[in-house]
Amino acid sequence: MIENQTIKERALLVGCQLPHIDDERFLYSMDELASLTATANGEVLMSLSQKRERVHSATYIGKGKIEEIALLEEELAVDVIIFNDELSPSQMRNLAEKFNARVIDRTQLILDIFASRAKSKEGKLQVELAQYEYLLPRLGGQGLALSRLGGGIGTRGPGETKLEADRRHIRRRITEIKEQLQTIVEHRNRYRDRRKKNQTFQISLVGYTNAGKSTIFNRLTESAAFEENLLFATLDPVTRRFILPSGLTTLLTDTVGFIEDLPTSLIAAFRSTLEEVKEADLILHVVDSSNPDYFNHEKTVYHILEELEVNHIPILTIYNKKDLVSIHFVPSENEMLFISAYEKEDIEKLQKKIEEKVISQMEFYHFYVSGENGKLLAKLKSDTVLLEQQFIEEKEMYECKGYINPNISLYQQIHHLNEQ
Repeated sequence: MIENQTIKERALLVGCQLPHIDDERFLYSMDELASLTATANGEVLMSLSQKRERVHSATYIGKGKIEEIALLEEELAVDVIIFNDELSPSQMRNLAEKFNARVIDRTQLILDIFASRAKSKEGKLQVELAQYEYLLPRLGGQGLALSRLGGGIGTRGPGETKLEADRRHIRRRITEIKEQLQTIVEHRNRYRDRRKKNQTFQISLVGYTNAGKSTIFNRLTESAAFEENLLFATLDPVTRRFILPSGLTTLLTDTVGFIEDLPTSLIAAFRSTLEEVKEADLILHVVDSSNPDYFNHEKTVYHILEELEVNHIPILTIYNKKDLVSIHFVPSENEMLFISAYEKEDIEKLQKKIEEKVISQMEFYHFYVSGENGKLLAKLKSDTVLLEQQFIEEKEMYECKGYINPNISLYQQIHHLNEQ
């Protein structure tokens, strides 16, 4: 039984290059499809492509390419044929009739990875919702094909018996999932409000999938969030305490990785997990500087951040994997830092840089506190960036210098002492 789980499915990849997509961009897209296939436990046997003025409305690719794939399918014993775009219901139906191997598209592949990665109840529900919304218009053409599936890439999630159920059953299930998700979102909002009342400085990690966010998150918080060299290793947002070198306690959140051409249903379904970013006081944008397509990855992330309307939040760009960087790499003009997440010195450098960014949003204070006021002295250590605290014998008081967030309640207390 365990042996069967490790058997990789044999996959053939198919892409269609349109006039507006240059060769380099198209190759990166096909490479990414291969990485997605590997993440879904597939073995890429071959990649095929066709240049066309427009995709074929009925079969996505032309007749000659279909015949070529049919021959290769038999010759290479292909299990699954994966297309590099989202296929329409009629294209999916027509292609499924042409081949013996299972036919899936890029969207199904991503949904499948999400289904295998989701761990929390919310994550699982969001994936199930996205899969149902994707499959509902395709049920008519897929009923027969789905009935012969025996598991594999593109089949994880709701399951074949549910997909063969009538549309009313699926629509009812979609309504149920949305109601359950609404309850979870309300609970998350209450949790966020509680965090806001505690007035802790909040930092969010964002970036293209597989940029190294979880590795950086683990090094900064000394936690054990899942990290692996796979696309979408993290699906559910994780928040941990992150203590700056000065002693200030902040909250750091690791978010789901962004990707180009993310299925529309998934953007909507995972919107609530990205809502964490909207609450941040600082965004850390992690970029894999070793990836040849890093520039477009950056563009994708900024586009999604614009959609989330978080342009006003300060951003620090972190170029990760500096030891693997290409000679053609040119950093953006944004405030940035080069690091390797596995270098201790780089992580310390990053901690100091984050502290600088946090301080830039704060106000300087300088006042004296009585030694009897131990509670306030302790609060200064945990809730502010305390630069200096020394006992002045002549005054029999502590001289305190540092920076404080003007939005926290402690600020009024300190402001009053500053005026004395």
